[in-house]
Amino acid sequence: MTRKIMLVEDDQPILDMMDIILRRIGYEPVLVPDVLDALERVKSDPPALILLDIMMTPMNGWEFLEKLRTEYGNKDLPVILFTASPSVQEKIAVMKDPNLGVLQKPVSIPELKAGIERFLGK
Repeated sequence: MTRKIMLVEDDQPILDMMDIILRRIGYEPVLVPDVLDALERVKSDPPALILLDIMMTPMNGWEFLEKLRTEYGNKDLPVILFTASPSVQEKIAVMKDPNLGVLQKPVSIPELKAGIERFLGK
């Protein structure tokens, strides 16, 4: 099984920090600051899991998720929303997507590891 985790995030300091953290906990980070580029990369080389920021442009994380699930047919690819927004949990509950989780920013290393392991195992 691939250990690649794609982080779709437009904030460079967060990308830099998560690159170090993901490597430290044993994963191969694929850092993508452009949400449209991320969709193309998923098609050509799907990761084991996507960490997805919500607040991005020109497409937000919800729009990315919708395209990923419907247009691209990736219903089984685990996605963890990586956000500072507290209202995300309510929207996720309504979606009833078993391959969707959420981690609140800022996230601790143990929380990140547990969130990833929920979908990928140890």
